[in-house]
Amino acid sequence: MKIIDMRCRPAYLHDFFGKTPGGPDYAVVKWLNTRVGTRGTPEHFTRSATPEGFLAEVAEAGLTRAVVVGRHTPGQHLPNDTIHQIASTSPLLEGIGSVDIISQGRQTALDEAERAILTLGLKGIDVEPGFGTPPRHADDAAFFPLYDLLQALKVPLFLMSGPTTPDPRFNDPAPVANVARAFPRLKIAAYHGFWPNVAGIVGVAFRHENVFLIPDMYLFQPGSALYVEAANSFLADQLLFGSSYPFRPIRQSIEDIQALGLKDAVLEKVLHDNAARLLDL
Repeated sequence: MKIIDMRCRPAYLHDFFGKTPGGPDYAVVKWLNTRVGTRGTPEHFTRSATPEGFLAEVAEAGLTRAVVVGRHTPGQHLPNDTIHQIASTSPLLEGIGSVDIISQGRQTALDEAERAILTLGLKGIDVEPGFGTPPRHADDAAFFPLYDLLQALKVPLFLMSGPTTPDPRFNDPAPVANVARAFPRLKIAAYHGFWPNVAGIVGVAFRHENVFLIPDMYLFQPGSALYVEAANSFLADQLLFGSSYPFRPIRQSIEDIQALGLKDAVLEKVLHDNAARLLDL
């Protein structure tokens, strides 16, 4: 079976992903692995502390593609050039860029987003409104010029929001509906699936077919059965798989999603076809 992992980062990318053993971030990666149900050692991710180890992890898990996601927030910046460099090491890898239109300024962010797509060949742009300073909702008008650009370039917008959002009031899926309505040709993909507000984002995706859900590691948490129920119904073309590696093992996440009760035809879409269509692969 072909499988595209929509959220897969190597440990060597940043301390936040467990790059440096013994540090506080390393301990958080271990803690999060235990929190989201990792079986076996929570230090499985140490293999990806080198590029060779990460590629071996991806290949042995049987992935068709692994998508390495960038980030640009006041607390963490993963430059687009770094994501491009990693993605360029293997045909198994794709990259998602990022900008922060608030801290960078409008034109600088727009220019960088265009460069990330047209020059670096990244497949979309990640934005994290709830992690900004100050935090904002996804439908804040400050982001609209970026959304307009991505719609014109015909590449997806990736929004990241979930239970780790510093202020949980900004883990609210309702504003995504306003973005989807204002930009009907923009493909909008929600990392973390706004868990635990599952019913809200599923309702948004019911109304707006340009909204895609990538719950990644939260697909395997209590309260997530609604994602599966919806995928076996109207959401079959809008749910995508992500392991959230290194915070959860790739192979285990594949095994776990196969056991969730998705219909066979739907499982193929969730594991591969929807992502291939979203990323235009």
